[in-house]
Order: sequence, then C-alpha cells, then structure tokens
Amino acid sequence: MRRFTSRSRHRRNLWLAAGGTVVALVAFVLVGVFSPLMALRTIEITGTNRIPAADVAQALEGQLGTPLPLLDLAEVKGQLSEFSLIRSYVTESRPPDTLVVRIVEREPVGAITSAAGFDLVDAAGVVIQSGPDRPQGYPLIDAAGGASGAGFQAAVAVVGALPEGIRGQLDSVTAATKDDVTLTLGGGARVLWGNAERSEYKALVLAALLVSHPVGSVTEYDVSSPDSAVVR
Repeated sequence: MRRFTSRSRHRRNLWLAAGGTVVALVAFVLVGVFSPLMALRTIEITGTNRIPAADVAQALEGQLGTPLPLLDLAEVKGQLSEFSLIRSYVTESRPPDTLVVRIVEREPVGAITSAAGFDLVDAAGVVIQSGPDRPQGYPLIDAAGGASGAGFQAAVAVVGALPEGIRGQLDSVTAATKDDVTLTLGGGARVLWGNAERSEYKALVLAALLVSHPVGSVTEYDVSSPDSAVVR
C-alpha cells in the first residue's frame, strides 16, 4: 500500500511546498509594501535654479507617510504641473523612505513685450518671469502673431543655432514671417537671416564674416543665402 501511494504523497508534498512558497512570497510583498519602514519621510528635489526646491518639496508633502510602492504618481504630476517653470521631471523611489524628484527647468531664450512690460519666455513661449524692465542678457523678440506664431518659432530656432559668442552680441530678433528673420547686433548692425533652414551653417558663415568684417566696419550682414553671403 505504501508503495502504491508514495507517488500521490510525493505529489501532495510538492503542492504543499509550492503553496507555502507562494504564501511566503505574498506575505513578504505585503510586508514590504505596507510596512511603516517603507513610508515616505524624505523628499529630495534636484535640478532647480529659478524654482525654490523647498516650494516643490512642500507641494508634495501630502505624499509623506505613504509607502513608496503606493505613491500616487498621478497626484504628484498634478502637483508639479502647478509650477510653470518645470519643463519635465523624473521621480525615483529610493528605499526605504526617500523620493527623489529630478527637475528640468525651462530655459529662457528671449524677451517679448507684454502688458506687464516684458515677459522672459522659453522656446515654447511659456512665460518664465514678467516685469517692467527688459531682462538683461536676452534678445528682444518681435514676431508677427506673438509667441504662438510661426515667426516666433523661426526666431527662437535661429537664436538656438547661434554660438554663444554671437548670441552674447545679439540685441533683438524680428520675424515679420517665418521666412524673414532679421537679427540686430549690439552696435546696430543687422543680420538678414531669412528662414530657419540651414541655421547652423548660416551661423558658421556669420561667425567668419564677423572676423573679417567686425561690427562697426559694416552695417549689414546678409546670410539668407549662405553660399553667397554679402556684407554692406
């Protein structure tokens, strides 16, 4: 009888062992998820410059005490969306009790006139700051249709293609249309740019012209056709 039932007993023992393992695993997971040891106690904010990190951490304080695996990431997204200067972010749970939020802020590209005086905006036209005085170190952008128009997008594409040395000399950018971008350098010299196509190449041509014909010796640089650039 023992010989005939040994196989069924062996099979039963295997099922019991497997069931015990599953129960232990579920218990381990539940303890890990709901244990007070995994409750959020520390919020670290990195990457901020214009945004006070303390303000961001304060906005997320409602998550404190929640176990890390149960954090409401949709609520975190909603809370962070209140900060217009945040372009993107990444969260990282760092056991046992820390949430790290890595933030990428919006980068200003220029200023536009507004009811407040001047708005410092990023490449998407999002206002970073407003005030009665023109922000120093940024070109004034005058584009048809404002920050939502095609002219503005062409203008910021050109500004983004300029090397830092030329960008530092830039006073203003106008764009009557997306195909008619004009730069004004400090000192009053104009740069006829045309559209934003081949902007990297146009920037190289302009850099060479500025060396051979420094600002002050000419009044206009025309790189709209970069293979046949003209100075006047």
